[in-house]
Amino acid sequence: MRIAQIAPLYEAVPPKSYGGTERVVSWLTEELVRQGHDVTLFASGDSKTTARLEPIWPTSLRLSKVLDPVSLHMLMLERVRQRAAEFDILHFHLDYLPFSLFLRQSTPFVTTLHGRLDLPEQQPVFTAFAAAPVISISDSQRRPIPQAGWVRTIHHGLPANSLTPRYDKGEYLAFLGRIAPEKRVDRAIAIAKRCGMKLKIAAKIDKTDRAYFEAEIKHLFDQPHVDFIGEIDDSRKSDFLGRASALLCPIDWVEPFGLVMIEAMACGTPVIVYDHGSAREVVDNGVTGFVVKDEAEAVAAVHRAIQLPRPAIRKRFEERFTVKRMTDEYLEVYRALIEHEAQQLKRA
Repeated sequence: MRIAQIAPLYEAVPPKSYGGTERVVSWLTEELVRQGHDVTLFASGDSKTTARLEPIWPTSLRLSKVLDPVSLHMLMLERVRQRAAEFDILHFHLDYLPFSLFLRQSTPFVTTLHGRLDLPEQQPVFTAFAAAPVISISDSQRRPIPQAGWVRTIHHGLPANSLTPRYDKGEYLAFLGRIAPEKRVDRAIAIAKRCGMKLKIAAKIDKTDRAYFEAEIKHLFDQPHVDFIGEIDDSRKSDFLGRASALLCPIDWVEPFGLVMIEAMACGTPVIVYDHGSAREVVDNGVTGFVVKDEAEAVAAVHRAIQLPRPAIRKRFEERFTVKRMTDEYLEVYRALIEHEAQQLKRA
């Protein structure tokens, strides 16, 4: 199958550190190539792939002094349109940006929606483009916009051998991700303190969150049980997550998926997550961790999570969240859309 994967330009594929969407695009692209498909990846020029790379800008926008990132994404969409006939399917990871242009051409396409969908201004967009086929990364993500052109929910999956599990009890609690209001690292700090445990924080601080960090979070890092180690890359995740007693995800928003949760499971590490968004779809309560409602439940869950058998957590990860399972489900969607377009052409 001739497949185009179209990634955001903000991070390289795969990202050098933080970047969930681009990481998933990389895993999917590499597995498609491994299965023998002809894949072209439209992405930043510093991306690394075994597919055919079509670079749009020399480096990821995070590393570039680009003041208008939308212009480069518009350029990428036009490049894809010019080459659309070369592919059997176009797979976008750019939210709603492709809808208007690609509903007006004949090559089948689909868009995976990776972000939040609960903003009021998004409602008229998905109403206007209800014919655009879209994939959700959790059933929870769909709820704000039932009118969208949903074709399937496909949970993320990562390569089974990308993270190495550890099966001891762990040495600390872990927080991995971004320092942002919706991620609530302040809750994680409070939970760890009540548990009498060290909290290691491996997190990115975006420019947009710098003021929040300085005003509300920075002073919390002075506490003796807090160890802020900064942003880490994939090569350090096995050790960071595998040596943790549990991963804390005290989120305060409708998390569309939560990639960090399955990364922890791949390491055999239990997850404690607040009951928002995709939490109950990703975490098997009492098996791979616990879904909690408040700080008191989280503290109690830490002590229970330490007793969970870590090989069982890894086994559930292998059953539910591998890249092969994810890729096979995407291929089913691709084939269905290609067949649908062929039937439409026959009727025309």
